[in-house]
Amino acid sequence: MLSPELQMNIPEVVEEVKAAFKRYEQALVTNDITVLDELFFNSPSTIRYGAGEESIGYQAIQDFRKGRNPSNLSRDLQNTIITTYGDDFAVASTEFTRTTSLNKLGRQQQTWVRTCEGWRIVAAHVSTRDLSR
Repeated sequence: MLSPELQMNIPEVVEEVKAAFKRYEQALVTNDITVLDELFFNSPSTIRYGAGEESIGYQAIQDFRKGRNPSNLSRDLQNTIITTYGDDFAVASTEFTRTTSLNKLGRQQQTWVRTCEGWRIVAAHVSTRDLSR
């Protein structure tokens, strides 16, 4: 049970996180590395577990982005859920498909925290599930 003072899904906070999530998604599919780097919290504690790699720390996440193949990044999102806890903490979860791999369902989850610079991702996880089984 959450403490009574901690409100979930305050409408204006949900809208802020949705905007940050949308900005991240646009940067992802256009390979805008500057915006992607900006939206991850610059800390050695920031983690991104990808579908095929583990990036521990902001520098490792930057290195992954620089070395990633920028082709075929478009995807279709579905079942996106943004849940906020109070004014400064949120989780964004979504599923995605790509036309290049129709037999796989991607899943992405991000933990967002409001910082002095704005909303930043402090942890992220991406995985895929084979739909042909």
